[in-house]
Amino acid sequence: MRTAYSVSTVRAAERDLMARLPEGALMQRAAAGLAAACRELLGRVYGSRVVLLVGSGDNGGDALYAGARLARRGAGVVAVLLSPERAHQGGLGALRAAGGRVSDDALRDLARCDLVVDGIVGIGGRGGLRPEAAELARAAWESAPVVAVDLPSGVDADSGEVSGEAVRADVTVTFGAYKPGLLIDPARERAGALRLVDIGLTLPGEAECEALQHVDVAELLPCPAAESDKYRRGVVGVVAGSARYPGAAVLAVAGALRGGAGAVRYVGPAADAVLAAFPETLVHAGPPHKAGRVQSWVIGPGLGDESGALEDVLASDVPVLVDADGLRFLTPERVRARTAETLLTPHAGEAAALLGRARDEVEAERLASVRELAARYAATVLLKGSTTLVAQERGPVRVNPTGTGWLATAGSGDVLSGVTGSLLAAGLPARDAASVGAYLHGLAARRAAGPEGAPILATEVADHLGAAWRDVTG
Repeated sequence: MRTAYSVSTVRAAERDLMARLPEGALMQRAAAGLAAACRELLGRVYGSRVVLLVGSGDNGGDALYAGARLARRGAGVVAVLLSPERAHQGGLGALRAAGGRVSDDALRDLARCDLVVDGIVGIGGRGGLRPEAAELARAAWESAPVVAVDLPSGVDADSGEVSGEAVRADVTVTFGAYKPGLLIDPARERAGALRLVDIGLTLPGEAECEALQHVDVAELLPCPAAESDKYRRGVVGVVAGSARYPGAAVLAVAGALRGGAGAVRYVGPAADAVLAAFPETLVHAGPPHKAGRVQSWVIGPGLGDESGALEDVLASDVPVLVDADGLRFLTPERVRARTAETLLTPHAGEAAALLGRARDEVEAERLASVRELAARYAATVLLKGSTTLVAQERGPVRVNPTGTGWLATAGSGDVLSGVTGSLLAAGLPARDAASVGAYLHGLAARRAAGPEGAPILATEVADHLGAAWRDVTG
């Protein structure tokens, strides 16, 4: 599992380690890892041209010491000092001793270089870049691959927010631990490929964020035993679709049938469409509480203005996933009164409505927004988007690492609701069901889009869920 820690936690761990090491040893460890990443990106170091964008403090020192290592291998290394009087003197001396120099024309040197190292602002920075730094960042992106030191300058390490101009990196080399901003958009999109350098930190306390990997998902996936039958594997109830949106019911059922439960009960007006697509489905005219026993409910996709079914489902004593139109009728009081788990799966617009905020605020502050929703509703919240987040009132926020931009297509969220609700019925707690559902959904979308990427349909995402499952367990 990939874990991310807050700046304050990382800083405390660094102070503790530095107290036990010779002076400068920790920076040298970071610089060695940074230089190694630069060498890999360059391929051939001797004769290459490297520009260091150097701010004040330790972040700039890391860049300077790494630059000195590259210069000793034959690279032509030039440092652009944004605050010459505050540049790290030890690092600057090491660079000069290795044959590097300080730039007297930053834009000229950037136009001629093979690699740019962004050491402008460290993990303690807040707000966007100042105008001079922003100009250099734009020039760097247009001229050569960019390696960011610890995180792209101008992004918020703790939240992933980008409140002004920021560096756009091809690779980010981060030290000791991932920071939340490296995993969460909009900052994640600017970080490029991530490389973690172990500098010996011991990180106390709980992580702020975590991202599952294949091995974690494989351990959570339900697997039927020899004595299992369809009821023991779990039955998921789906309340979805309307005369206007029958396809939403079909897509939610498609996801549910491939999500690990033993059976799917459908309740709603789209029974004919559902049976035509999936004759395995058990259908009922409703109301939900008369449809038969279920271990979870999914309600909301394509539901329209019908709120009576939501009241019926929320009154049940099994986990309930509420999506799409179902979210419009929710109040915190209704959710907090439940004894079983509730999972809400809004996109940014729906989350904004639930919070009484503007959509662009939610998109800019995704981490804060998902935490606020989970606390306000005392529920598990899966906030859909370019980085899907899963939060509860307490504990690390889970960040889904799979997916593709091609998932931004009508109906894909309905498939996600179905597969996640099925995992709930199979017995996974809401946090795990949401995390695993999003992970499989993202993998299935990648498979559907192919290695080069291409437009996909929500039905194709559902069709590839089985292959995504096998990818994880294999």
